Amino acid sequence: MSQSVTSEPILEPIVEEIQFPPGDLWSDEPPLESDLHRDQIELLIRLLKWWWRDRQDFYVTGNLTIYYSPNQRKSEYFRGPDFFVVLGTEKKDRRSWVVWQEDGKYPHVIVELLSNSTAAVDKGLKKQIYQDNFRTLDYFWFHPDTLEFKGFHLVEGEYQEIAPNEQGWLWSQQLQLFLGIHQRKLRFFTAEGNLIPLPEEEMQQEADQERQRAEQAEQELERLRTLLRSQGVEPENL
Repeated sequence: MSQSVTSEPILEPIVEEIQFPPGDLWSDEPPLESDLHRDQIELLIRLLKWWWRDRQDFYVTGNLTIYYSPNQRKSEYFRGPDFFVVLGTEKKDRRSWVVWQEDGKYPHVIVELLSNSTAAVDKGLKKQIYQDNFRTLDYFWFHPDTLEFKGFHLVEGEYQEIAPNEQGWLWSQQLQLFLGIHQRKLRFFTAEGNLIPLPEEEMQQEADQERQRAEQAEQELERLRTLLRSQGVEPENL
């Protein structure tokens, strides 16, 4: 009697597919400390976007994760500065800043907002990372409550503290602007010392200037009426 022979299945070799992380990783930052911190970040972003509204070669944001793993892994080497600016890049919306998808670019300017729970890290570990890993040229920190404010510029690989001017402002070589405290908020100032306004502030300034011009014109007209009357001429009869 013949016996049936069951053949063993041929096993295909298992090839593990290599998966590279996507470039559109979502930001993974914790909630902000307070309304003051959120409002300050939004203020700096709005100001710079408005001031550079005709430029397309920069990216500015806040509380967004920067992924900078040399192994291109989302799970390692990431930081979320409160406010940062990258120059020489495309101006577009992003979910996060992924260094290996951005031509290896790191922020040129970083501002951290201090709080009682984060001050030690911002002044220590983060400052070291921004100096040694990011090579960020201008680094500032500001405390929205106590108004503590300092800045550093990278010189030959090490941060040197930026000396304030007479107003207490600090110069950013990368932005070509001063950062300084105005009405308890961190603001930008031009090299000539002018406060950079928000859009609504600029509109108000223009309205105020127009009103002043109208008032000056009316005062000049009244002066002429007075002069005519002093000479016996009634302006309404002219």
